[in-house]
Amino acid sequence: MVSLWRGRRVFLTGHTGFKGGWLTLWLAKMGAQVRGYALDPSTEPNFFQVAKVNAAIEDIRGDLSDRERLEAALVEFAPEVVFHLAAQPLVRRSYSDPLNTYATNVMGTAHVLEAVRKSPSVRAVVSVTTDKCYENKEWIWPYRETDPLGGHDPYSSSKACAELVCASYRSSFFPVDRLDEHHVAVATARAGNVIGGGDWSADRLVPDLIRGFVKNQPVSIRRPKAVRPWQHVLEPLRGYIQLAEKLFEQKSQFACAFNFGPSGDAWPVERIATKMADAWGKDARWTRDEDPGVHEAGSLRLDSSKARAELNWQTPLGIEAALEWTMDWYRAWHQGRDMYPITLAQIEAYESLA
Repeated sequence: MVSLWRGRRVFLTGHTGFKGGWLTLWLAKMGAQVRGYALDPSTEPNFFQVAKVNAAIEDIRGDLSDRERLEAALVEFAPEVVFHLAAQPLVRRSYSDPLNTYATNVMGTAHVLEAVRKSPSVRAVVSVTTDKCYENKEWIWPYRETDPLGGHDPYSSSKACAELVCASYRSSFFPVDRLDEHHVAVATARAGNVIGGGDWSADRLVPDLIRGFVKNQPVSIRRPKAVRPWQHVLEPLRGYIQLAEKLFEQKSQFACAFNFGPSGDAWPVERIATKMADAWGKDARWTRDEDPGVHEAGSLRLDSSKARAELNWQTPLGIEAALEWTMDWYRAWHQGRDMYPITLAQIEAYESLA
């Protein structure tokens, strides 16, 4: 795994975000040369600064809507692998800003793939969408890659659209049966809800809880009974990396969609919140918000058997350990410790498990 990435040129959009920052540090640790393209971090504090991601990357700031700047940044770098993570990632924000959500998640994806078309060096593209890209029927069965795409809210539907954009580009410009001619293998990754140290996004469960715990204030939870496929951020990131490796090796059967979710059952929000409050201690607590606001899915489960069977992808942490690692990270940050070595230590510990 490490040897393949040593010296490899990787272009990564969204490196200033939570998942993008963790992926950047992991790739750099394995010896990859990483160039990032993203907007400024959207929160204060943020993982990019706290974990010193800038030390591991060539940092370029730009908007996905700026097609010429994006194309120049990618083509000039001549990457071999592209990870596309940049997005408007929040359901509730998509209600207040639907046009920007579609512009970023749909046209931004198209702009990345257009830039790839102009770069003869690219061999593998992993475009990250979400588990919310499925037409959610609010049933108990986990969704598989062959289930219909959809989306009630602008965020979910924009990610379903991004999936269709990738599928169209793959069929039109990077057909799997002609991989030996164009050499560009494109896949999409649909991950469940991720947790881990360094996420401070608005309207997300773990960041909302941490903000309340730090201020010693009760945290209002919108939908305690909602069920989600929770997992530590390093679990799906390992899946993205393994998928990129298969694509780089020009194995055409992997140029498709893959789910990345927990091996165990999904947990309700209230169980996560209670576990975190107990782990933080002191007066940490949460309350039910009687006005949950806009529509959000009540139940979502993900079937990741395809990734486990075809990629040999494993999830050694599980939700209990994922919560422990997450709380350890935030406690260390709250104590004012240097989070760069602590973050790398968690990556190394995960590598030893995986």
